[in-house]
Amino acid sequence: MTSTAARAAEPQPVESPEPGLSIEEVAQHTGLSKDTLRYYERAGLIEAVERSSGGRRRYSAKDLDWLAFLLRLRATGMSIADMRRFAELRRAGESSVAARLELLSTHRAEVKQHILALRGDLRAVQSKIANYQSLLEEQTGTDQS
Repeated sequence: MTSTAARAAEPQPVESPEPGLSIEEVAQHTGLSKDTLRYYERAGLIEAVERSSGGRRRYSAKDLDWLAFLLRLRATGMSIADMRRFAELRRAGESSVAARLELLSTHRAEVKQHILALRGDLRAVQSKIANYQSLLEEQTGTDQS
């Protein structure tokens, strides 16, 4: 059957979606808000994200890898200013390797110091818990007499 009606019922080719992830998908994937993702771009933490033919951001796997590293830096307490500095150095290329190494080495020392402080804080909390467990056991022991 080659009628016009038969041709109209044939599936039309579907335009392939734009490559990469939308800002909504990246927000879900990273836990960052769309506003934060836009801010990271404006602040120079991430390079300008590719745009679809409709002008919407499309994040590549490379963008996601870089965001994951930025999230690690942020989670370990690096300031936005230092993250921005690192991003600038990264964009400068191979000539900035020594400066990037220095920045990360300094940050590592700060993270290690913070971990030591947290371990001390954890010991204090554990001591309090043990103390309250002991008090509770004593109270329970006297109530049952």
